[in-house]
Amino acid sequence: MKAIWNDTILAESDDTIVIENNHYFPPGSIRKEFFRESDTHTYCPWKGEASYYHLEVNGKVNKDAAWYYPETKKPAEGIRSYVAFWKGVEVLE
Repeated sequence: MKAIWNDTILAESDDTIVIENNHYFPPGSIRKEFFRESDTHTYCPWKGEASYYHLEVNGKVNKDAAWYYPETKKPAEGIRSYVAFWKGVEVLE
C-alpha cells in the first residue's frame, strides 16, 4: 500500500492494518521528512487518544492529515504508533 499526497509517496508498506476502512502504516514505513507534529488530539472510546501530523510537501501544507495513537487502549494495541491518513491523501495498492 502507498499513501500519496501532492504527487509524493508519504508511506509505503505491505504490512498495513485496516481498521474502520483506514489503512494504518507501520511507523518505519513513513517518510518522516514530510511529517510535522501537530498540537491536535482527538479521542476514540476504544483506541484512545490520537495525535496528528501536518504534512508538508513541495511548499504545501495539509494540516492534521495524518494521525496515530502513541498509546492505545488494549483492544487497539496492534496499531500503537501506526499512521493513518485522510484529507485528500490517497491510499492505493
